[in-house]
Amino acid sequence: MRRRLKNIRHNYIHQITTSLVKAKPEYVVMENLNTCGMLKNRKLSKAIQEQLFYEFKKQMEYKCALNDIKFILADTFYPSSKTCSICGALKNKLSLSERTFICDECGYEIDRDLNASINLKNYGKSIA
Repeated sequence: MRRRLKNIRHNYIHQITTSLVKAKPEYVVMENLNTCGMLKNRKLSKAIQEQLFYEFKKQMEYKCALNDIKFILADTFYPSSKTCSICGALKNKLSLSERTFICDECGYEIDRDLNASINLKNYGKSIA
């Protein structure tokens, strides 16, 4: 059963990375996640281990290189979730339970993950 689940996960990663690369983006930006720190959370550690973050990153790097797409790895401490994608203000305290980002400076309200993805896109623009 474990082998079957492992194969399903690897196949899914392969399909997702292939579909992302087939979209022919100019560049791909990924965060260098601190998975060792995430594994210290006993409630999340098993789920995090099953996600195969390293395998996903490895396949994206490989497939980007194969298709002449620039692969950018954002620094582990880049505050993609804590930075307002509109005004650039930094929010020092943002707990994991807060799923909506609300800027203290301009009042902009957006989903936390969408805000982080916009910031990573802009990070890539500044480097590319």
